[in-house]
Amino acid sequence: MSQTTTLHADEEAVRKVGQTPNSDTKAVDSSAPPNSDCAWQDKPLKYPGKGTHADPYIVDWDLADPENPFNWSSRRRWAITFQLAMATFTVSFCSSCYSGGMASMDRELHMSQVVGILGVSLYVLGFGLGPLIFAPLGELYGRRIVFVVTGCIFTLFHLGGALGHSATTILVTRALAGTFGSAPLTNAGGALSDMWTPRERGIASSLYGTAPWMGPVLGPIVGGWISETRLGWRFSFWIMFIVAALNALACIIITPETFGPVLLRKRARRLMKASGGKLVYISKFDVGRSQSISHVLRRDMGRPFYFLATEPIVLLLAIYIAIAYATLYAFFAAYPIVFQEHRHFSAGEGGLAFLGIGLGNIIGLSLAPAQNRLYWRAMDRHGGKTIPEARLYLPMLGGVILPISLFWFAWTSDPPVHWIVPVIAGTPFGLSCAIIMQGLTQYLMDTYSIYCASAIASTVVTRSVVAFVFPLISPALYGNLGDAWACSVFAFLALACMPVPFLFYRYGSWVRSKSKYALHDDWREPQPVAPPRAVEDDKKGHIVSSEKAVN
Repeated sequence: MSQTTTLHADEEAVRKVGQTPNSDTKAVDSSAPPNSDCAWQDKPLKYPGKGTHADPYIVDWDLADPENPFNWSSRRRWAITFQLAMATFTVSFCSSCYSGGMASMDRELHMSQVVGILGVSLYVLGFGLGPLIFAPLGELYGRRIVFVVTGCIFTLFHLGGALGHSATTILVTRALAGTFGSAPLTNAGGALSDMWTPRERGIASSLYGTAPWMGPVLGPIVGGWISETRLGWRFSFWIMFIVAALNALACIIITPETFGPVLLRKRARRLMKASGGKLVYISKFDVGRSQSISHVLRRDMGRPFYFLATEPIVLLLAIYIAIAYATLYAFFAAYPIVFQEHRHFSAGEGGLAFLGIGLGNIIGLSLAPAQNRLYWRAMDRHGGKTIPEARLYLPMLGGVILPISLFWFAWTSDPPVHWIVPVIAGTPFGLSCAIIMQGLTQYLMDTYSIYCASAIASTVVTRSVVAFVFPLISPALYGNLGDAWACSVFAFLALACMPVPFLFYRYGSWVRSKSKYALHDDWREPQPVAPPRAVEDDKKGHIVSSEKAVN
C-alpha cells in the first residue's frame, strides 16, 4: 500500500502528549472482563475481540502506555542510543584495527599482501551477509536477544587471531566475526526508529550514522602502534576482544527490547498466562501474519534485492553510499602504500595519517544540528508533515566535496609534495562521507517508513560487497597506475555519483509518488494494492516506527 504523510502526522501529534497512535483500544472501568495487564496500569484495558481462538483479543498500545518505547524518558532513550552507537563503532573499529599490524602478521605467517588484505575484505563482506539472517530473527524474537547473542559470539571469534597460527584460521574467524558483528549495523537503526519520531531522531541517527566511519579511522592508529611494541600484532586482536566484550556487557546491562511488535507479542502471552489459558490474546501486528521462521526468512532475505531491482531511490542511494564507504576501506590498502612504502612511515605513523579523516567525521557530526534545523523549518512550512527531501541539504554539499577531496589526495600523494598535504585532504573526505551517510540514511528512513529496514538493508548489502572488492584491487591499481591515477579512479566514481542527491532533492517527490512503498505527499488514506510475495505480509500492519531493522 502507499504510505502517506498521514502516518507521520499522527505519530507527531500523539508524541506531543507522550502517546502513540492507537485506534483500537480504550480504557474501561474495573468491572470490565479480565483481559487487562494490571502489572503496568491502574485501570484495566478492554481489547477488541472475544478472547476465543476464532476471535482473540487484539493487544495494542494504550494511550500514554509506559511500556511503549516512544514514551520512555529521554534519559533512558539517549542511554540506549549511545550504547547502540558504540556497538556500531566497535564493529567498525575491529574491521580496521587488524590492518595496523598487517605487515608484521604477513611476515610472521608468510602471507602475501593480498592474502593479508583478505582479512579486511572478508570481514566487511560479512557485514552484507549477516543482516539477511539477523534482521528477520530480530522481527521474530526481538532486537535485544539478537544483539546479545551475536555480540557474545562476535567477541569470541577475535580469539582466532589472538591464538591462531595459520592464515586459514585468521581469515575464517575474521569472516565469521564480520558476519556476527553485523547485527548493530542494521538492527541498531531499527531500534532508534522504535524510540524516536522523525522530528526527534535527527541527532540520534546522525550519531549512529557517523559511528561506522569513526571506528575505521581509529582502528589503524591503535593497531599500528601496538604492532611496533613488544606486544606485537597479536595484541591487536586482544584489544578487539576486550572492546567487543565490554560492548556486549554494556548491551546486556543497558539495552532492553525496543521492537513494538515483539513487546506486544510478549504482553499477549503474559495476559494469556494470567488467564490460565482460558482467554486468547494476539498482538495486532501478528493478526493474519505467519510467524514461521522459515516463512519470515524467505520473505525478508529476498526483500532487499527486490527493492534494489524495483525502487530507483534505493538503487541509486545504495550505489552512492557503496562508493563512499568502499573508498574508505580501499584506503586501508592505499594508505600503507602512500605513506609507509613511498614515504617510509612506520606502521604507527601510517595509522596517524587517518586522523585527517577522523577530524572530518567529527566536523560532519557537529553539523547535524544545522541539518536538523533546516529539516524542522521544512516541516513547519508544510504543516508538520514529513518532508524527506529536507534531509538532503548536507548530502548535496557532501556530494560536491567528496570528489574534490579525492582528487586533492590523488594528486598530492607522491613524495615531492609534503606529507601533511594528503593527510589534510582526508579531512574534507571524512566530512563528506559523514554528511552523505547521515543524510541519505535519514532520507531512506523517512521515505520508506515501515519498509525502511528493507531499504537500508539493501544499502548495507551493496556497500559490503563493493567494500569487499575495493581493498583487494587497490594494490594492483596503485602498482599499475601510480598513486595519482589510482586514487583518481575513486574520485571519478564519486564525481559520477555527485548529482544523485541533487536529483532526488528536485524530483524525489515525483519519484516517491510512483512507488507503492514510499511515502507520498498527499493526505489520502492508503489504498490496498496487490503486492509481490516478498512484501505481501508486511502490508497487513501499519506500524509507523519501524519494520524490523535498519542500517
